[in-house]
Amino acid sequence: MRSQPVEPARRPLQQGDRSFAHAAYRALLVEVNLTPKPGLVDRHNNGAHRDMSLGHFYRSARAIGIWLPRFVRQGRDDAHRPAAEQLLRLRPLGLACENHMFQATGGVNTHKGSVFSLGLLCAAFGRLSPRQQPVDAAALCAEVALMCRGLVARELQQHNALQTAGQRLFAEHGLSGARGEAESGFERVINGALPLYRQRLLAGCDEQTALMDSLLWLMANNDDTNVASRGGIEGLRWLQRRAGELLAQGGARGSQGIDRLRQFDADCIRRNLSPGGSADLLIVTWLLAQ
Repeated sequence: MRSQPVEPARRPLQQGDRSFAHAAYRALLVEVNLTPKPGLVDRHNNGAHRDMSLGHFYRSARAIGIWLPRFVRQGRDDAHRPAAEQLLRLRPLGLACENHMFQATGGVNTHKGSVFSLGLLCAAFGRLSPRQQPVDAAALCAEVALMCRGLVARELQQHNALQTAGQRLFAEHGLSGARGEAESGFERVINGALPLYRQRLLAGCDEQTALMDSLLWLMANNDDTNVASRGGIEGLRWLQRRAGELLAQGGARGSQGIDRLRQFDADCIRRNLSPGGSADLLIVTWLLAQ
């Protein structure tokens, strides 16, 4: 039996801090259970993946969930420090959380992008909570943007050793991936996916339909490095066009919408395309909606 990571004794988290960390954990489960998702692991199939299944994602979420309150606490402990210092101070936690995820999945990368985004948002919540100001989606994303200012320039422009797929895609095509999303303060979520999600709910859609349409919007508008690394720029543009067409045809509503999604899923599997970056942003979308 694997031992759990030992955490040093520190003052207990407040109820709001625990609630936010738990919502971040739930966001991981909400995303993976959404079905059918084009090219992604869901309750029907493993999408374009041969190395991971629904069980991997459940184990991964549980492993990451243990660490999310620690990101909140780190942000709270560092609330008096400049935002520019926060990212460096979070890195040891991020690496430890990633390692725990890989232990839980047998080395499969299920949620590396979400460790990054959720870790940032949890730390931002911790930083903002002591300030006695309303903590809403916009405030959280603005704090993340401050924490990540200059990240793309530092890690993709100035010191790009072309060692990772993300570095190569930035050098060849200018795709900034998860770093760019964070540095923008999750601009695509705040100005696109989140308003659409809320709009769909207000119009009477159930949560699954609202989430699926938000995912389609993200797939149509996000330069997803996961897709580009598997299918090149041509594959990315094909997926973006197809997602936009489905959204224009009515999205996930009704039996026709679900049938079109299932066909899109089959086509993504055939092309070996998986929009994992958009799935990560959907997790952010649902969390911020709470």
